[in-house]
Amino acid sequence: MGRPRISPQVWRPPAAPRSAPAPLPALTVLAVNGNGAEDVVVDKGDVFTGVDDGRILRLTRDGRRLDTVADTGGRPLGIELYPDGRLLVCDAQRGLLLVARTGELEVLVPSGPDLRVCNNAAVAADGTVYFTDSTSRFDLDYWKADLLEHNGTGRLLRRTPDGAVDVLLSGLHFANGVALAPDESYVVVASTGSYRLDKVELPSGTASTLVESLPAFPDNISTGSDGLVWVAMASPRIAALDLAHRLHPALRKAVWALPEPLQVKEKRTVWVRALDGATGRIVHDYRGDHPEFHMVTGVREHDGTVYVGSLGERAIARFTLPS
Repeated sequence: MGRPRISPQVWRPPAAPRSAPAPLPALTVLAVNGNGAEDVVVDKGDVFTGVDDGRILRLTRDGRRLDTVADTGGRPLGIELYPDGRLLVCDAQRGLLLVARTGELEVLVPSGPDLRVCNNAAVAADGTVYFTDSTSRFDLDYWKADLLEHNGTGRLLRRTPDGAVDVLLSGLHFANGVALAPDESYVVVASTGSYRLDKVELPSGTASTLVESLPAFPDNISTGSDGLVWVAMASPRIAALDLAHRLHPALRKAVWALPEPLQVKEKRTVWVRALDGATGRIVHDYRGDHPEFHMVTGVREHDGTVYVGSLGERAIARFTLPS
């Protein structure tokens, strides 16, 4: 089966802001026995992640013990803690799931026409879930098609404890990470395809722009134990892609038809940023290179340690925040 067709929209990306990140602190890489440990969550000293064969894994903080908690039978992406102790998993093939530590699964919102790529989530104390459907156009394997097409079919959704699902924000370009304010007064959502963070006030639903233009592709985001919004910066922006967005749709289709080795590739780096969710002010910004890790797609700050996941590695990693 060939690649899906795209219907590109001309877009003029905002200028990339200047950026001067601090050097990345020493990174500890913890290997896992699966590809694409995309996101991470921490509970009682254990780190949980999901890999591309459907397994949910639990690692001890030192990485010496690795256990399989469950198998979703799909492709787990975002992972969160649910108030009753279960894991909330955004599965690109199965939908929005609850996963018990003993392996049992409950489907909260099934994958289908109304939820094509369940990607990332945040959970309120009462069990309300805020989660993204990245695109209605393409399956996860073709996420690059969505970035190149730039049609904006991603959405931020909300599921209340009674099972009702509504749309909080639509028109997002590959909707991705979600972070809830510590006092639950707003929720932040990342749009990978437009380098942007938006904020929705709760309960009013009033939307505003928190960060109009990032210097990188934002992926999963999370609220740290420090109350900040942590942003996984998967790759610096790519000048060739920004240029392609300005091209006539026919030329962009030709770009999409190029063989895979000639397609635009992410730049190899490790980059995370933390923001004040109320103002968008940068509080932490760390970037560096590591021979065994790159493409940060998930980030979680927990008691001064920052854990990161990667769609492109068989590992997660962590570093200690400088004092």
